Amino acid sequence: MSFDLSSMLTTGLTTAAHTPLWQAVTIIIGTFILEDGATILTAIAVGDGAVALPLALLSLYVGIVTGDAGLYGLGRLAAFWPPARRWAPSAIGEGNTPGAKWWHGATLFRVIFISRFIPGTRLPIYTATGFFHAGFRVFILATALATLLWTTALFALSLKMGQILLDELGAWRWVGVAGFILAIVLVGRHVARMQSPSARG
Repeated sequence: MSFDLSSMLTTGLTTAAHTPLWQAVTIIIGTFILEDGATILTAIAVGDGAVALPLALLSLYVGIVTGDAGLYGLGRLAAFWPPARRWAPSAIGEGNTPGAKWWHGATLFRVIFISRFIPGTRLPIYTATGFFHAGFRVFILATALATLLWTTALFALSLKMGQILLDELGAWRWVGVAGFILAIVLVGRHVARMQSPSARG
C-alpha cells in the first residue's frame, strides 16, 4: 500500500508541478488512502521544492478532516438500517447512564480529540458518533484541532527526516522513505493491538 501511495503521490505532484489545484487534489486523495503516508510523502515533496508549503498543509488538513467527516457520515447512514437500530438503545445507554454520557458536549470533544492519537480507535469511534447522531459541530471541531496538532507534528518530522535521508542515502532516499512509512504503519497497528480487549486480557 505504501509503495502504491508513494508512486501515486510522487507522480501526481511532479507532473502537476505548475498546477496547484491538481496537486491539492492528489494530496487529498492520498489522505483517503493512508493519512500518515500521505503526510510523510507530501512533506518530502515540499522539501524537494515540488509543492508549496501552505498548499501542502492546507490540502492535508482538508483531506484528513473530510475523511473523518466521511466516517461520521457512514455511521449516520448505518443508523437507518433497521437491524442496527434495534441494538442502538442498549449500546448507547438510556438517560443519564454512563453509556450515554460521552455522546455529548465536553466529553464527546475529549473522546474524539484523544482518539486521533490512539491508532485503531478512529474508525469505530467516529462511525459510532455518526450512528448515534452525536453533535456534528463538536465532532468537527475536535477532529480539526487534533488533526492540526498531529498532522503538523508528523509533517515537520517528515520534512526533517527527508533531508536526513537525502544526506545519508542520496538516490536511495525513497527506500528510506518507504521504510519510514512502513515503520509508522506497523507501530500504529502494534499499538492498536495492545489497545484491543484480547491483548489486555
